[in-house]
Amino acid sequence: MRFLLTLSCGAALTACGPQEAVSELVKDEINDSATRSEVSGAVIDLTAAQLRSRIDRGDVRLIDVRTAEEVAGGMIGGAQHIALDSFDPSALDTGDGREIVLYCRSGRRSGIAATRLAEHLGRPVPHLSGGISAWQEAGLPTASP
Repeated sequence: MRFLLTLSCGAALTACGPQEAVSELVKDEINDSATRSEVSGAVIDLTAAQLRSRIDRGDVRLIDVRTAEEVAGGMIGGAQHIALDSFDPSALDTGDGREIVLYCRSGRRSGIAATRLAEHLGRPVPHLSGGISAWQEAGLPTASP
């Protein structure tokens, strides 16, 4: 019975046109620097250059979800460290108006954290695609924690 209910709900959602539904839900939430091709479900992939631009504007709360050992080797300046294993979207204070952007080493863990946060907030959440590795490959600076 549960299988049939799941199947029928899935069919109903598919019939609505998933791309159109996603576009309608996120069109007001996507920053000008993110394009449609960068939206994957509830997670918005940012390049290092796009993140640098957002940081320069001063309206970003950057969260590093790597382990403490990884962070000890350097992090993006101004980032807050909350390791993925203790990342609780419901515990985050999101009321200061800044956009939360997540990152890790490669983008995998920040994608997980962004998905969790997006589910909690009910809107897409950006993360640094390629993580701090992409940041460093772009020649952008890191700082001591």
